[in-house]
Amino acid sequence: MIGMLPASWQGPLGEELGKPYFKELTEFVEEERARGPVFPPREEVFAALEATPYDRVKVLILGQDPYHGKGQGHGLCFSVRPGVKTPPSLRNIYKEMHSELGLPIPDNGYLMPWAQQGVLLLNAVLTVREGEANSHKGKGWETFTDAVIRAVDARPDPAVFVLWGNYAKKKLPLIDTERHVVVQGAHPSPLSAKKFYGSRPFTQINEAVAAQGHTPIDWRIPDLAASAS
Repeated sequence: MIGMLPASWQGPLGEELGKPYFKELTEFVEEERARGPVFPPREEVFAALEATPYDRVKVLILGQDPYHGKGQGHGLCFSVRPGVKTPPSLRNIYKEMHSELGLPIPDNGYLMPWAQQGVLLLNAVLTVREGEANSHKGKGWETFTDAVIRAVDARPDPAVFVLWGNYAKKKLPLIDTERHVVVQGAHPSPLSAKKFYGSRPFTQINEAVAAQGHTPIDWRIPDLAASAS
């Protein structure tokens, strides 16, 4: 995994890869892959960092760990590959997007258009065993992704941090709230969606992005069926 860290992140994160915890983490993940399926595939572990270069991060949305179903997780939090059924949490995000902004609910859960505009879709844990949520929790990924959050926090250019749910909110101490904007709310999972609905996160995010001098995010996700026809 060490050689897969995208170039733009090697400066702020390179030291992490040489630390003992990361060596142990790499060995653990490789042992897991030898035993059975681990998601996402090895080449997509750092997909979020690949899709959103360090100097282009406008928004950081923090998820927990990858989807654990076959073919789902591809390295961007909340996102699934084209052709994979949109998971419940993402469906709820789309419902809020529709009611808040009037945007159509797309026919897919592929969030790459957000990532390419500067939305870093970061999971706190970057790998998972097939069929077992949180199976790679507490093995070292959290230390690495805390370093990602600190790296974005340390930039001179401010960003917007989106913390949905109690797990994400625990990362608040890593963020200088005087320099950056933090948007907090309930998690969009079915368990807490009632509190998520009506929280208007997309408006809050774009108002903050604009105030920071950046182009607001176009939250529309194109229908894949339309592009294929």
